[in-house]
Amino acid sequence: MQYYKNAKAKGIILVAGKGTRLAPLSFSASKPLLPVYNKPMIYYPLTTLMRAGIKDILIITNEEDNQKFKNLFGNGSSLGINIQYAIQYVQKGIADAFVIAKDFIGKDSVCLILGDNIFNHEQGTQHSAQIAQGAEIYGYHVKDPERFGVAVFDQNNNVTAIEEKPAQPKSDLAVVGLYFFDNSVVDIAQNIKPSARGELEITDVINEYIKRGECKLNIMDKNTIWMDVGNFDTLLKASNYVQLAEQAPLPPISCPEIEAYNQGFITAQQLLELADRQIKSPYGQYIKKYAEANIKVTDFLKSQI
Repeated sequence: MQYYKNAKAKGIILVAGKGTRLAPLSFSASKPLLPVYNKPMIYYPLTTLMRAGIKDILIITNEEDNQKFKNLFGNGSSLGINIQYAIQYVQKGIADAFVIAKDFIGKDSVCLILGDNIFNHEQGTQHSAQIAQGAEIYGYHVKDPERFGVAVFDQNNNVTAIEEKPAQPKSDLAVVGLYFFDNSVVDIAQNIKPSARGELEITDVINEYIKRGECKLNIMDKNTIWMDVGNFDTLLKASNYVQLAEQAPLPPISCPEIEAYNQGFITAQQLLELADRQIKSPYGQYIKKYAEANIKVTDFLKSQI
């Protein structure tokens, strides 16, 4: 998967949904706080933003769960990032996030990721770019496109529109919950009309960019893993996948502590301190081994100077 590394962009994680498809699990815990194998679901989208070099992040929650996320992350300083919080009091759709985040976004570009989207970055590539103008969205071939926003193409294979959860999809290319927009997204979101279900649809925002000729659709290759964890089956599938993947000699998938170190947001010593907070769990023990190994490498390099 290719995505943009842009430290000037702001990041938004939208976790305001009720998770009704995961009831009764979601009765006592917010869906993005449910475990996907060995870590809360929200760790995955958070790490995606951090891997893109984004340090200023707004987490938009519902009113009931806002404090739970604050308890988990605080202001983000332990990870070397800045986390702020906002509340979506009424569920008005994904695009409402840009209205809520207007002051947070300011004059910057922005990346929005949904709290139940998981990407395996280890199989992808990344490159640096600036979102100077337009939108960047990502498509993934799926077996059940009626669950998603779906790309519509003309005879020349150009994207002409995104249809939201169509009964009869015109393609199998779903638009995933990861979107990069320039600063005009705020004005666009403020001026679109609610859909028949009373929501500000992200597809309407994307379609406005398509009309302007300013939307690029990147199709993920077959080696990229993307999961939209919205029901029991996908939650179990995601957990099983992460468990199997982490048995390989690779870093844990979407570990924000290690990502913070790899991005240079924190030092190896600070990473070690984060590990000590959770040292009784295999997750914390792995972080400690990773930190200690990097401290030894750093000390060795210093000794050679």
